[in-house]
Amino acid sequence: MMGLVQTIIVVFGVIAVAYAAAHFKLLDERVGDGLSEFVFMIAAPLLLFRTMVTADFHGSAPWGLWAAYFIGLAVAWALSDLAIKVIFGRDNRAGVVAGVSGAFSNLVFLGMPLMLGVYGQDGFAILSLIVAVHMPSVMAASITLHEIALRRDGVFQGEGSLRTVVVSFFRSLLRNPFVLGILAGWLWRSTGLHLPSIVDSLVQLLGSVAGPVALFAMGMGLKKFGISGHLAASLVIATIKLFVMPAVVLGVALALGLPPFTAKIAVVSAALPAGVNSYLIATKFRTAEALASNSMVIATALSAVTMVFWVTIATHFFG
Repeated sequence: MMGLVQTIIVVFGVIAVAYAAAHFKLLDERVGDGLSEFVFMIAAPLLLFRTMVTADFHGSAPWGLWAAYFIGLAVAWALSDLAIKVIFGRDNRAGVVAGVSGAFSNLVFLGMPLMLGVYGQDGFAILSLIVAVHMPSVMAASITLHEIALRRDGVFQGEGSLRTVVVSFFRSLLRNPFVLGILAGWLWRSTGLHLPSIVDSLVQLLGSVAGPVALFAMGMGLKKFGISGHLAASLVIATIKLFVMPAVVLGVALALGLPPFTAKIAVVSAALPAGVNSYLIATKFRTAEALASNSMVIATALSAVTMVFWVTIATHFFG
């Protein structure tokens, strides 16, 4: 357990170093943007591609894994949506952003290096099964619910706007490097061919730096987003994300009898804070940007402690 705690401390230590570098202007803000672009466009997609090709998914129970994780996600989303509307009196559009912020885990920039450090390549392979359906499903849900919220809030969008948004979503999805990396990996895997050794070495070399570079980019990004405005709503959303969602996933995993290792990955993945995608969705919808930014930064800071808690809980229940 001490080894796991040390790994988590190192992971968040890299984030802290990057945050300090940005805060004291040791590195220009554009460095963080460039590192994020490198991870998003090259390193992470290659790592996902190689994982899809080479990983042994035997015993990972994907349907049970997806059921446990996405039931937790749905509960956290619904509670976040209700909390922001009932407790804080915000409109339906803000409720959608709150739902995303309370349920959309940072599976790549934080989850990827954390899983590799704590659970190794086997843990990352199971995480990849979540990543494969996580982003497309959450984006589709957020777009659909936002269109419904626009109509409930009486905001006229013009005839045919839903069709335009849906077409734009699928175009963006098919251009997303993560999706392309996963699809390419599954396609190659279906051929039954091994990667040529030179290609495998190149992909492995570039993919291997994805973890630390993602952490550093994330740390610099947190300084850029910062915290502003009223914090009470953001604290509520962060609490739902860090405690309610993993607790629900834990309960469902136990009820479904998931394999112990798979269950651990599901719980720890659910305990991850929200990532930058929640803020990007808020800016795209032009509402609740401060809520998304605040809850992301607060949850990430608190997760340095809560991740140790959930790793310990998952180990206690699943060994």
